[in-house]
This record gives sequence, C-alpha cells and structure tokens, in this order.
Amino acid sequence: MRLLAKLIRSLPREQALKLGGRLGIISGMLLKKRRRLAEENLRRAFPEWSSLKVRATCWANFQHIGICGAEMLRLDMWRSGSSDLETYFEMVDQHYLREALKLGRGAIVLTGHVGFWEGGFFAMPETGIKFHAVTKPLKNPLSDSFFCKLRQAFGVRTIDSRKGARRILKALQGGSAVAILLDQHISPPGSVPTDFFGRQAYTTTAITNLAMKYRVPVVPTFCHRLPDNRYKIWSEPMFFLEGEGEHAIKENTQVLTDIIASVVRRDPSQWFWMHKRWRVPDQEN
Repeated sequence: MRLLAKLIRSLPREQALKLGGRLGIISGMLLKKRRRLAEENLRRAFPEWSSLKVRATCWANFQHIGICGAEMLRLDMWRSGSSDLETYFEMVDQHYLREALKLGRGAIVLTGHVGFWEGGFFAMPETGIKFHAVTKPLKNPLSDSFFCKLRQAFGVRTIDSRKGARRILKALQGGSAVAILLDQHISPPGSVPTDFFGRQAYTTTAITNLAMKYRVPVVPTFCHRLPDNRYKIWSEPMFFLEGEGEHAIKENTQVLTDIIASVVRRDPSQWFWMHKRWRVPDQEN
C-alpha cells in the first residue's frame, strides 16, 4: 500500500486520479464476488433498470471508488490556506451547518459513503468549522494508522466507532460538528432494521439516540464528485428528531435512512454497492 501511495503521490493529480480509475476497473475484474454483489445490489435496488444499465453503473462504480482511493492517498497534499479549497471544491449552503452550531449544542452531520466522503477532512477545517468524524478502524493496524494520519492532517479528529459514544457527546458539547456515516451494516444491539431501497438493512441508532436525548440538531451533508474531478459539498436544513421510546427511535432512524437513499439516487454510481449492506434475516423482512 505504501508503494502504491508513493506512486500515486508522485504523479500530477489528473494522472493520479486517472490511474486510480483504471485500478478500480481492474479490481472489478479481479474481485468477481464483489462485482457480482454490486450488480445484484443494483439490480434489486433498481428493478426497473435493464441489465445493460446495471452492468454499466457497476463498472462506473468501481472506477469511481478507484478514483476516490487515489484521491484519499493524496488527501494531505492539498494546501491549507491556499486557493485549493476554491479550486477543487464547490461549497453549497454551508450556512445551514453554521446556523446549527450557533445553537451551542454541536451538530450531528448526517452523511454516508456517497461520492468522496473523505473530502470533508480538508474542506471543513478550511471553512473554519470545528469538525470530528466517526470512523471504523481498519483491521490492519498499520493501514489504520496510515489513513488516520491522512485524515487528521488538517486538524480533524477521528472517533473510533466501536467505543465512541462518550467521545461523540464530548465533541458535541465542545461545539463541534460530528460526522457519522449512517449507511454501513451495524449488527444489533445498537441498530434497528430499516427499509433501504426496498430491503431491510440494520442501521445504527447512534445518531437517533444522541439527537433525541440531547436535542442535537442534525444537518445532512454530502460530497459528490463532479465530472471534472472537483467536488461539491452541500448541506441541507437542520432538523430535530422528536419523540421518545423504541418506536420513535425506529421511525427516526428510518427518516435518516430515507435521506441517505435520496442522495444515492442522485448518482447511483457514487455509492458503495460492493458493501454487504443488507443482512437482516428473512424473518425480519
């Protein structure tokens, strides 16, 4: 991985991302089980699509992931205080996040594995927003340490998703925006089954519990890769999750899941389809 990173970082950005896209396609050829999983997930999510469109979107998806992987390996090469933010990012409606933070309760940034979600590690600090992100550690500790350094290069702090409840609350109480990716499989307890593209998937209740208990505003924020390999980061109006009890937790978690699904539908090629997202036993469907 370090050898690949050295190669990617030695190239001009345009060539590095082009190489990343080609490596993504090659990975789709080699990882046949993952490719078949991605195709099956796309087919079931969009039953109205033709087989040709499913396959084309699947290959575009592998290419996109490859491009984002190359960009990730160059994450700390953007220059703080320079024109890089303006050059490579289109920031839209960030006032929604700032308005939420003015309430003094911090803000939960609802996001997912959409587009180049790692872009916020550079962009948010550059706009002056105090930012934490909840991340799932990699199984290889050396790789995990390598990527943690990249993510923290601009002052963002990462919080281990396996033991992060207290740290998340502390960050919120300190006036920080805390990004939580909602769209990964989380086994119960700590999750509830929600409808995601017509199929049941276990979804973390971390956002729901924190937002309901402490009246923390939720601000959906996402980062799409644009055709010219720039990035559009946009926020949507903040909202609060109402109610109490298990029924409210499940209903509110479904609301958050629906937001993720609506963003995925904008460009399905930019979501993580090769992930085993749907693992709810048939009897719970």
